Amino acid sequence: MNVKILLVEDDPSLGFVIKDNLAHKGYDVTLAKDGEQGHKIFEGQSFDLCIFDVMMPKKDGFALAQEVRKKNHHVPILFVTAKAMLDDKLEGFRAGGDDYIVKPFSMEELFARIEVFLRRTNGDQRENKSFELGEFSFDGKNFKLSHPSGEKTLTQKEAEVMKLLCQNKERVLNAKRY
Repeated sequence: MNVKILLVEDDPSLGFVIKDNLAHKGYDVTLAKDGEQGHKIFEGQSFDLCIFDVMMPKKDGFALAQEVRKKNHHVPILFVTAKAMLDDKLEGFRAGGDDYIVKPFSMEELFARIEVFLRRTNGDQRENKSFELGEFSFDGKNFKLSHPSGEKTLTQKEAEVMKLLCQNKERVLNAKRY
């Protein structure tokens, strides 16, 4: 499966339980203990999905989602929180979240929501994650541009541009549209 998930949860017991259950399902899960650590990890890696607690020390889940959205508009963000009021949910959506699940929740519900996101956002990316460009090959999932003389890891923005160009080979693109 090789789906990478960033889980940011400050409760060590709950973080362990969620990570363990997701890993048992075959997901590659990185666990961060607070919003600041989660942001640093997100900056250095690519993820297929993010799961953020809302109430955390240093940087709450809403602030973290806003930071993530500055760098990546497409990665699904799922909030997992005890805050169940409508205003809290709306704030989560305004912060950049795609879904909101209230604690306590069942693992089956979490798995179902994850699968819905992955079907919607990564279905076509999984099929076309690698491109050949003359002597170059581009791995869009891992941001790697390879050539017989070496390999370079691209930034997320560089990789998005490269993927866009690869998917639109021999077409003129209007920059205003993207």
